[in-house]
Amino acid sequence: MNRVLKAILAVNLIAIAILVFVYPHLMVGPGKLIPGHQQLNEDCFACHAPLSGADSARCVACHKTADIGRLTTTGLPVTQPLTTTPFHQKLINQDCMACHSDHAGAKRYRLQGRFNHALLQKETRDQCQSCHKTPTDSLHQQITGNCAQCHSQEKWKPATFDHLQLFELDRDHNVSCVTCHVRNDYRNYTCYGCHEHTPEKIRREHIKEGIREYSNCVECHRNADEHDIRSPYAKQSGKREKQSDRKKGHDD
Repeated sequence: MNRVLKAILAVNLIAIAILVFVYPHLMVGPGKLIPGHQQLNEDCFACHAPLSGADSARCVACHKTADIGRLTTTGLPVTQPLTTTPFHQKLINQDCMACHSDHAGAKRYRLQGRFNHALLQKETRDQCQSCHKTPTDSLHQQITGNCAQCHSQEKWKPATFDHLQLFELDRDHNVSCVTCHVRNDYRNYTCYGCHEHTPEKIRREHIKEGIREYSNCVECHRNADEHDIRSPYAKQSGKREKQSDRKKGHDD
């Protein structure tokens, strides 16, 4: 009896194995393919290598890397490209499955919105606006490029930009970005973009107060209030001024 049972199980296993290779789309397929690959629904081995899964080499057999985003697999121009700039030519490797899964039938095989910018060459990662449209709000209209100064390539929000943490744009300081940030570099700034501030005037006023280190203005000045000076020296200076005033009043 045991031999008969084992024989039946063996025959069933062999039959299942044969069916898996003959009809893989019915036996192990996770779902139908996306519309563009519908003609391959019953031809799993057009994309999959036996026992090793999908193979990028089989993808580029139809989708030539140089033509992706420009021409269809039949050689016709792409009429409605997904992006304004073809970027597949700028990938550091040709691992198609890192972003694509063409089975639309099962949610766990869908990878939409999971593009990893780290797959792009370094020089391409720094050219965000070659693929992404520039925001039209008043702040971004003044900015060209250098997106990574505020945004990460993982998420657009939250951004690191919070001007109030560094300097309050109040009164005369609520000006265009280029007044303080030259050459589109928002990691650095200058206070000499305003006609009231010149290197000689700033040097003279700070030396008069006994301040020798005055190159980083926002280290002490955070807004237009000249009395709101935030530095250890300012506190000491304030104490000396009060002591001087009290002594002067006592002498009088």
